[in-house]
Amino acid sequence: MTAYLLAGPAEEPVSLAEAKAFLKVDDTVEDGLINTLIGAARLHIEGVTGKALLAQSWRLVLDNWPEGGVVKLPVSPLLSVTGIAATDENGGNHDIALAQFLSEPDRLVVPPVVIGMPALRTRQGLEIDYVAGYGTEPADVPADLRQALLGLVAHWYEHRDAVIVAGSGAIVPSGFDRAVASYKRVRL
Repeated sequence: MTAYLLAGPAEEPVSLAEAKAFLKVDDTVEDGLINTLIGAARLHIEGVTGKALLAQSWRLVLDNWPEGGVVKLPVSPLLSVTGIAATDENGGNHDIALAQFLSEPDRLVVPPVVIGMPALRTRQGLEIDYVAGYGTEPADVPADLRQALLGLVAHWYEHRDAVIVAGSGAIVPSGFDRAVASYKRVRL
């Protein structure tokens, strides 16, 4: 299973103005740095939690349907499935009808018999395109994740010159892990 980001979010969950107000920065001298920190903080939170904060397009490539008929999505929550394509043994592409699939926030449920399914090529025979995220607007992102993002931006802004020596510093502020803990995917 391989996942590819096709298109990132149209905007960040926290605006430059919100971050500057949180940092108590009035001038425009460091706007570029703050914008970079916002994007980096979003990516960090998404990496730690496996959740897309705002709508993003992803492609999941599989060799075949998994045993048990459940495709666990590496990035969630699922907003919509936009396409499923199968590649047959001869290299021909086939679009699979989406209406036959059920979806949950972090998975796609495959029916016992997939209508229109060809005999797949041995490797990378399935491509599932989907949109993941809490929504399309910054207000759709849970407040505690937005707060964690602001806290991370502030920490990185204040400690940008710090050299982290083993045990003398932290990449995330105190309390960050607790703020995002309930969003982390539990693996058994």
